Amino acid sequence: MVELNSTVWIQMANFLLLIFILNFLLYKPVLKIIEKRNKKIEKSNEEVMSLNETVERNIAEYEEKIRQAKADAAAQRDEIKEEGTEQGKMITGKVRDEISKKIGDFKADMEKEVDEARGALRDQTRKIAGDISEKVLGRGI
Repeated sequence: MVELNSTVWIQMANFLLLIFILNFLLYKPVLKIIEKRNKKIEKSNEEVMSLNETVERNIAEYEEKIRQAKADAAAQRDEIKEEGTEQGKMITGKVRDEISKKIGDFKADMEKEVDEARGALRDQTRKIAGDISEKVLGRGI
């Protein structure tokens, strides 16, 4: 059985002294180190969150710039396409006008040549008719 004598009191005092010394030399420094680490980790987490927000903001700005650039490119493409269409219509209109003018000039030239040919044929017809009449009648007309 356990005896309760003076050594129990000495052991208790020894135990309390050891707790005090360990508290001063071991527990408090370890707790301070753990607290510093926790603060560093918390600070690092805050920095990471801040950087994440910055990255997300930059990504959003980048995507907005890309979207804007695509919209600008589409607008330019449509504008150039419209200009090309207008120029094509203008050129086509000019060519049609030119063709119409050339056709009109050609018709006028053809009518002039036809009239000249008819006049020449009329004169030749009269001459031939006169020649034939002279030969058939045997006398001059």
